[in-house]
Amino acid sequence: MNTDETPGTVGPAVTFGLLAAWAVHDLEELLTVPGWSRDRLPELERRFPRVPERVWRQPAPADGREFAAAVAGMALVVTAAAAAGHRTGGRSAFYQGAVNGFGLHGLVHLAQAAVVRGYTPGVVTSPLLVVPFGLWARGRLREAGVLRPTRPRDAVQGLALAAAATTASHTVARLLLRRRGR
Repeated sequence: MNTDETPGTVGPAVTFGLLAAWAVHDLEELLTVPGWSRDRLPELERRFPRVPERVWRQPAPADGREFAAAVAGMALVVTAAAAAGHRTGGRSAFYQGAVNGFGLHGLVHLAQAAVVRGYTPGVVTSPLLVVPFGLWARGRLREAGVLRPTRPRDAVQGLALAAAATTASHTVARLLLRRRGR
């Protein structure tokens, strides 16, 4: 047990570690999404013609400002989750759902890279940081006795939370940029 932890809780390395790991991961995405989208999406659209047009535009906009605004929106969600985890010693369902969603979304990045047979934004930090952090944080929560039982639906809920937060942050970013007149 870390000296910052009391029995039945986890310390700030586990709770605010989520925010730190997310920040490093999203820095990779901030640096790579605009160029990757511009360079690779046309080729992928030709390779996968059955994928609807809106799917190509949603997750990876070529507009760097929109993507940066969406990342800022996600920063608020992840900060709130980390703070809830810290405030509750790791017991927060919101925090634990965010840890689950973060770790699982790292697997999604790996699957995306496998499908496109190459680099996709976020794939470097996923096996090096995202997935290991998720596993490590869950291990610390388990050791502290505060990890909620995990069922298959919890994995689905974690991914759904991550997807909903991502969609919402992109929608808000798009609306804010339109309102400002770009």
